[in-house]
Amino acid sequence: MSEREIRYCTTTDEVRIAYSVEGSGPALVVTPYFIESFSVERALLPEQDAFFRRIGEGRRIIRYDGRGTGLSRCDLDNISLETMVRDLTAVVKAAGLKRISLFASLTGGPRAIAYAVAHPREVHDMVLYSTYARGADVLTRENVEALAALCRSNWTVAAQTLADLSNRGDAAGFSRSLGKTYAESATGDVAARTLLAAWDADVSGMLSSVRSRTLVVHSRDEILWPFAGAQHLAAGIPRCEFVPLEGSGGLAGWQGAEGVVSAAVAFLASGAPATRRHRRATRTGAVVTTVLFTDLVGHTEMMRRLGDELGRDVLREHERITRELLKQHGGAEVKTMGDGFMASFASVTRAMDCAIALQRAFAAHEGEPLHVRVGLNAGEPIEEDGDLFGATVILASRIAAKAGAGEILVPDTVRGLLSGKGFVFGDRGEFVPKGFDESVRLWDVRWQA
Repeated sequence: MSEREIRYCTTTDEVRIAYSVEGSGPALVVTPYFIESFSVERALLPEQDAFFRRIGEGRRIIRYDGRGTGLSRCDLDNISLETMVRDLTAVVKAAGLKRISLFASLTGGPRAIAYAVAHPREVHDMVLYSTYARGADVLTRENVEALAALCRSNWTVAAQTLADLSNRGDAAGFSRSLGKTYAESATGDVAARTLLAAWDADVSGMLSSVRSRTLVVHSRDEILWPFAGAQHLAAGIPRCEFVPLEGSGGLAGWQGAEGVVSAAVAFLASGAPATRRHRRATRTGAVVTTVLFTDLVGHTEMMRRLGDELGRDVLREHERITRELLKQHGGAEVKTMGDGFMASFASVTRAMDCAIALQRAFAAHEGEPLHVRVGLNAGEPIEEDGDLFGATVILASRIAAKAGAGEILVPDTVRGLLSGKGFVFGDRGEFVPKGFDESVRLWDVRWQA
């Protein structure tokens, strides 16, 4: 094992936090995924400890024990998303880090997202594995309160129960070691408070404000952490790549490790200064770029009704149709979010022709119904690493979200650019998009005519 230096720092609310520094190179900060202690994990769960060292090879890895756990100050009653962010802030400041990469999984995701939004110049890139934006999307309040009560009444049983939630069926040995790790890293009361804080966490409103390059990795058949939550993350974060993995996922140390490691290492390397491939961020140029968003309506209900295998077959058909029509109309696929696409066009007319062709193709599709909403916007987005971001892109996404099944919505700017080109529009009134100060008038395109 490599040398690991253990240090201490103090948060703004006077809590002593233990953190470790290992290796050298660009800084990779790993947030706690629950209540585990890095010191206990190294002794009881070496495969998990090794997983983080594989991702951080050639980097300076910083891990820390959250308040109330492991080597940090214990028996605290002030545990919340806000205080979790304070812990991370104190560690980064004490370590003297000016530019970092973040790796977060499970309950660590919301605090990493909140920190990235609060420190956009500091967080260069971020990997989110098997996590979520809103705790209420993972478990019901009743389930969380029941687990919290068990933690307080019988911590030994509760620790193993929590470890078994998404692991035991595929890796009983790992699950037993994880249960011991939890039991030795914190008290039942701290675990209960952490569970409730994780459920209360909601950073969904922050996603559009994330400015760092972000990778979302998630297993399709994940038991506890819904795949739809990963799709929500990928769709909401502007500069995001999404890598879905086959299998049931769980903690990365025992299953799917190769897929997670290879995706994370490649992503982090692509943004490293020594191997940087992208040009300096620039506006897309003198010509206006049209950004198109699609979203498959009722995707989650369909997957629940058909099951994973049949549902995935329908998604592949949706992807095939979309990609064929994008190619036919000169569109460039920017990224896919599992149940939707983001694409760009040099011509606003061809973008609209493609949007109409998509709706007609899905309307004529036989078998499982495919209903898609489409939103377009035109402007000069910022381009970097093959992705587009900025106000033009965010507004296009907001417009798509306002559309209903089978609808195409555009703002005044797009309608004006298409004036006299034979398209028929209906006035849908004004709305103020989230994050914007001024209202936008929307028009629906009468593609059935």
